Amino acid sequence: MTSWTTFATEAPRMAQRARDRFTHHKHVLLATLRANGSPRISGIELWFWEDDAWLGMMPNSAKGTDLDRDPRFELHSAPTDLDLQEPDARIRGRAIRIEEEATIAEFAATLPHPAPTSGEMALYRIELAGAVLVSVEGDQLVIETWRPGSPSHRQSRR
Repeated sequence: MTSWTTFATEAPRMAQRARDRFTHHKHVLLATLRANGSPRISGIELWFWEDDAWLGMMPNSAKGTDLDRDPRFELHSAPTDLDLQEPDARIRGRAIRIEEEATIAEFAATLPHPAPTSGEMALYRIELAGAVLVSVEGDQLVIETWRPGSPSHRQSRR
């Protein structure tokens, strides 16, 4: 697992395209695992702060409870482009719960809406296990993948 900064260093163009997709729309889709092992899909905002990717949510939310029990996740950019001009972006990894109130307060102060007070936010820093961009170029489906420690890999399918 690694940071967004490492992703941006190892695969800069892919990391920028993924970041652009994740910030293009306010909400993205978060996949977590429920206690019984079945998947849960939730809408969430992904934030970039201090060169890392972060998730903030209400304490005791179902998705937060899922991440506290099993930190594995996958995020998918909101697929809103019907003309397929922009890639779909997906990242997977672990969400690490941040308990330090000072860090939570610093993060909350950067948000564009009123900052939550102590105890009103569960904050998670993202550790990446991989990323995928899927796009259409002409008559080909283009799949670009990245894993920590490697450059990005691109393949095309018809």
